Amino acid sequence: MTSPSDTSSDIEASLLTRLDALGIDVEIHRHPPLHTVEESRALRGAMPGGHIKNLFLRDKKRRQWLVTVLEDATVDLKALRHTLGASGNLSFGSAELLQASLGVAPGSVTPFAVMNDAEGIVTMVLDRGILGHDPINAHPLHNGATAAIARDDLLAFLTACDHPPELIALD
Repeated sequence: MTSPSDTSSDIEASLLTRLDALGIDVEIHRHPPLHTVEESRALRGAMPGGHIKNLFLRDKKRRQWLVTVLEDATVDLKALRHTLGASGNLSFGSAELLQASLGVAPGSVTPFAVMNDAEGIVTMVLDRGILGHDPINAHPLHNGATAAIARDDLLAFLTACDHPPELIALD
């Protein structure tokens, strides 16, 4: 798990070590810290591939999901709750819960964070639309860079972290 005092390079190094052990290559693109999809669009230029956004969600029974969708997707939380089988309404998890569960700070949420969920508390969910893109661009556990990873390598990483994704189709 990372803590707020860890540097971006330390946080990223743990991910790169894990990817290397799995034989997975990523291309790292450095940039100033980004906090929103709009900031990302403004800075990335013509970086190829699918660009994503991530929602860290919980329900009233304290079940947790990391839902990854294409950056321009509109997510209807009421409809999504039925798709996921959530109890009651979905809400965004707090910064404290995010840190405790996935080891990242708000603005740095990424599918790579499942590597920090050794207890398997969080369910990884991918919108099928992402699979139409290659590579897929995601934060490398911090928001000061973007890691471009091959679609099949992302799926292999998630499976290797014991978080094979639940695939959904957003309308």
